[in-house]
Amino acid sequence: MSWGTELWDQFDNLEKHTQWGIEFVERYTKFVKERSEIEISYAKQIRNLSKKYQPKKNSKEDEEYKYTSCRAFLSTLNELNDYAGQHEVIAENLTSQIICELTRFVQELKAERKSHFHDGRKAQQHIENCWKQLESSKRRFERDCKEADRAQQYFEKMDADINVTKADVEKARQQAQMRHQMAEDSKNEYSACLQKFNQEQNEHYYTLIPHIFQRIQDMEERRIQKVGESMKTFAEVDRQVLPIVGKCLDGMTKAAESIEPKSDSNQVIESYKSGFEPPGDVEFEDYSQPMKRTASDTSLSNSRNEGKPDKPISKSKGKLWPFIKKNKGSGPEDFSHLPPEQRRKKLQAKIDEINKDIQKEMDQREALTKMKDVYLKNPQMGDPSSVDPRLAEISQNIEKLRLELQKFDGWLAEVEGRMPVRSDSSKRQSGMFEAQNNAPVNNNCAQDRESPDGSYTEERSSEAQVKEFDDEFDDEEPLPTIGTCKVLYPFEGQNEGTISVAEGEVLHVIEEDKGDGWTRVRRNDDEEGYVPTSYVEVFLENTKGAMTYI
Repeated sequence: MSWGTELWDQFDNLEKHTQWGIEFVERYTKFVKERSEIEISYAKQIRNLSKKYQPKKNSKEDEEYKYTSCRAFLSTLNELNDYAGQHEVIAENLTSQIICELTRFVQELKAERKSHFHDGRKAQQHIENCWKQLESSKRRFERDCKEADRAQQYFEKMDADINVTKADVEKARQQAQMRHQMAEDSKNEYSACLQKFNQEQNEHYYTLIPHIFQRIQDMEERRIQKVGESMKTFAEVDRQVLPIVGKCLDGMTKAAESIEPKSDSNQVIESYKSGFEPPGDVEFEDYSQPMKRTASDTSLSNSRNEGKPDKPISKSKGKLWPFIKKNKGSGPEDFSHLPPEQRRKKLQAKIDEINKDIQKEMDQREALTKMKDVYLKNPQMGDPSSVDPRLAEISQNIEKLRLELQKFDGWLAEVEGRMPVRSDSSKRQSGMFEAQNNAPVNNNCAQDRESPDGSYTEERSSEAQVKEFDDEFDDEEPLPTIGTCKVLYPFEGQNEGTISVAEGEVLHVIEEDKGDGWTRVRRNDDEEGYVPTSYVEVFLENTKGAMTYI
């Protein structure tokens, strides 16, 4: 069915309907815009909520995150922040895919509608003008016919009157003939106008108007189709983020499942354990005869009361001092203000921290040494001497950190009551430092101390430490792949630790650039080494499944 044939006489109603259609599109666009604003506001509030409950740096809350429940809450906050980001994506897609598109479409629709109805009004005006011309010729024909009849009657009257002169009769006859001729001309003109009007009317209602109305109908159907597509996009925008929203919710669920009540309760023991033995039984003191009060072997006051005169039990506070509130503050550097167990943990943590700092400095030195070797073999890549100041600075930093390590090793030995034989990880770290630097370490604070059995303990040789370090890393599993890279320029890895690559080759990335200009790569899971970062284009994988281009 066509508007041109079925609605040929509904021009005004079609004009109102198409205007309503455009207003409907504008109303729907406003609806989507308000939805987008709601999404942005919601995302902002969710982000603020996540930020509000994030732990503050260097605050007491940092200590809380050693518990699994607190770590799970932190993971939930991070996932919630990602969840808010997906609502920002919804708002962004609604704006770009619907609001902008419909705004542009409405402007085009208004211009097209204006053009179509302008043509319709022009056609209507033309047919009305033709009708007016027809009516005018019809009235003129009618008037001329009446005038001719009156002139004929007057001539006949004059011709019948014997008193009228022949000249008057002739004049009346000529007047009648003239009127008849005018009527005949008017008749012909009216007939021509009628024929022309019928042709114009037929063309108007069967050609022009159907064509114009058909274009208006097509425009209206395109408007309806566009609204339908926008509504479908409205749903798809939400559907597109559902997988990532699902990952965020899965992350929250996984964080909740990672909570371990037993681990948290054991962590309380680790956090507050003093290492002291509980006080022994208090013996009965018979004041009826003088007798010396003897404390139990495990009493906390033993060490304090030796060589001192007895005091009444009411004034002795030695047994209860572990429960007295400690003074706040950072305390001395050796943590001597803490109970033995807590002091040991703090010292061990400090030693581990220094070991990490030393390892970091040594990694930088190794990278700079590689870079210097490359510069020596390829002078066009850089000046080898430009690396020397930084190498000297790193060596000084390593020496300072070693001295600091020796100091804390000595304090830890005092707490443990034995030679500074550290944990396996500490031994391996020390062995690695010794082997890589070939420099002896003078443990001034740790040497010449007696072991628990009264003998002396010597540090193991650096060869044994190197062997232990090598054995450890021989059993180490290969590093996982964190992305891929494409070689931009050929590189010949002539130096130890580097790998030769060809232009266009695709390799696996197992360690990204740490700021030293080198990237660690692997070829076919059996050959790996370092290549200059500037020679490759790296694509790192992230947790959401997207790729990060460097």
